[in-house]
Amino acid sequence: MAKKQNNNEKPKLKRKQYEKEMRRLQAELCHLQEWVKAKGRRIMVVFEGRDGAGKGGTIKAITERVSPRVFRVVALPAPSDREKSEMYIQRYIAHFPAAGEIVIFDRSWYNRAGVEYVMGFCTKEEHRHFLELCPQVEKYVVDGGIQLIKYWLEVSNNEQKRRFEARITDPLRQWKLSPTDLPSRSRWYDYSRARDMMLKVTDTKVAPWHILRSDNKKRARLNCISHLLSLIPYKKVKRQKVKLLKRKNKGKYDDQASLKGRNFVPERY
Repeated sequence: MAKKQNNNEKPKLKRKQYEKEMRRLQAELCHLQEWVKAKGRRIMVVFEGRDGAGKGGTIKAITERVSPRVFRVVALPAPSDREKSEMYIQRYIAHFPAAGEIVIFDRSWYNRAGVEYVMGFCTKEEHRHFLELCPQVEKYVVDGGIQLIKYWLEVSNNEQKRRFEARITDPLRQWKLSPTDLPSRSRWYDYSRARDMMLKVTDTKVAPWHILRSDNKKRARLNCISHLLSLIPYKKVKRQKVKLLKRKNKGKYDDQASLKGRNFVPERY
């Protein structure tokens, strides 16, 4: 018997429909890219959310067809001993965008409001101090000319469980399991309370949070890209026509014969 569809559940998105819409949106991202370069705009996009919420896949969909010199992805490792002694946000500031750049943070300074707080990697006082200062810092960033866009990916309990189980058994996904992933299952409500505290203080008019439901990965990616494009007043930049130059025959020689005897990769496929 076919599984009964929930009243709130949308019909399955067909692959061809998804790929067609994704291609259209990625083309718009390319137009956005040219506009950002031409106008010298500085844009920063922060991705946060529960473990297994699909941040990596969403970021990959955004950056798949654009230049990494314009769309820079920043995913910082755990801080070194030296970085732990710095002002907390200091190591993130070094990666802020210059003119003509869009920087995407795959997790950010909000680690302090989430995993660091829940797992005890920071003190309660450090957590309180972060929440107190964060809105002020973000206002300074926005007043300085950077457009700051923040996404929180929200995955349901059942879907997070399913994704974690898949990571445990699938060798192609096992690398996604970090030492903090599995404890996040047992501390679901601790993370929920940390999220609520964070949103209460940092969901401001200057830098609001945009919550993205991500149980359906394909729909979440399309929704995110469409929403991101709607937040930036870009226009299509007129490009000069490109004409492919003909190969010159001056100095012509057999440039394949000169490769004879070199080490080639075996053509096994």
